[in-house]
Amino acid sequence: MQELQEQVFSAELTAAELSRLVGPLDENLRQIENAFGVQVLRRGHNFRFAGVQAAGAAQVLRRAAARIQAGEDLTVNDVQMMIIAEQRGGETEDDEGFTLRTRRSGLRPRTPNQKAYLKALLESDVTFGIGPAGTGKTYLAVAAAVDAFERDAVERIVLTRPAIEAGERLGFLPGDLTQKVDPYLRPLYDALFDLFGFEKTQRLIEKQVIEIAPLAYMRGRTLNNAFVILDEAQNTTVEQMKMFLTRIGFGTRAVITGDVTQVDLPRGVRSGLAHASRVLENVRGIAMVHFSAADVVRHPLVGAIVRAYDAYEAREKEEEKARRAQLKAEAEN
Repeated sequence: MQELQEQVFSAELTAAELSRLVGPLDENLRQIENAFGVQVLRRGHNFRFAGVQAAGAAQVLRRAAARIQAGEDLTVNDVQMMIIAEQRGGETEDDEGFTLRTRRSGLRPRTPNQKAYLKALLESDVTFGIGPAGTGKTYLAVAAAVDAFERDAVERIVLTRPAIEAGERLGFLPGDLTQKVDPYLRPLYDALFDLFGFEKTQRLIEKQVIEIAPLAYMRGRTLNNAFVILDEAQNTTVEQMKMFLTRIGFGTRAVITGDVTQVDLPRGVRSGLAHASRVLENVRGIAMVHFSAADVVRHPLVGAIVRAYDAYEAREKEEEKARRAQLKAEAEN
């Protein structure tokens, strides 16, 4: 039986900063209590942690306080990511060498795979980010594009997605082309608004410094001095993926993101992302980063949901394999 611990932490913060530290209705403290199975008692600036994992819980609050002291934002999601990092043994402590400077005062990787991905985004000409939703693939890619643009490393940002998803074809949707395509590109707009701000994003789009368009618009072009992101790449065909990759010009960096388990292409059509991940895995200058359920940094339930689906699909594959083996054995007899 593990021994109960007790930790005390005194936060040197103003009243307003303390309010941000504990969160609305003490939500940040409740998150820490639930994650570590501890009791947190507060008296003014002083916090007392009681429980088996009191040390880890106190460390999360120390890091949260340090973030506020540094003048950075602290959200409920930030606290959740600090909890995840601490539960993994502090393996993803802040690394200034891998920090993106954006409107949000600096984005840092929260998991080992995020760190590898961010390193690839900063160093490789072409980066593939492959894995489930909630791992930060698209958001970090857009943040890297914003960072590169702010440093004058590129002259423009081009964001694209396949326009046929979830069984919907554009011809059957109401409205003109912009109205038809915009819903598919909304996650990219949301990331830009968060990182650049609404007004600056709109201004850069009007000046065509930022271009957001369906993948079909990339055909026949060569993109120089740009940061190009292809999102939801699992819904490209092999031909579309090859077309996109051959658009890359001088001074351009490309990022391809997607989840090969969420393909919405018609039955029998091969995913360009799954194909490219095998064809290009050993090509110099191309980085392949694979995420898993362990990298999900959304609500804790999202990680549990992803793991449950992964386990179910693995069981189905094993059962299908056993069924085929049995049929083969019966046929041979």
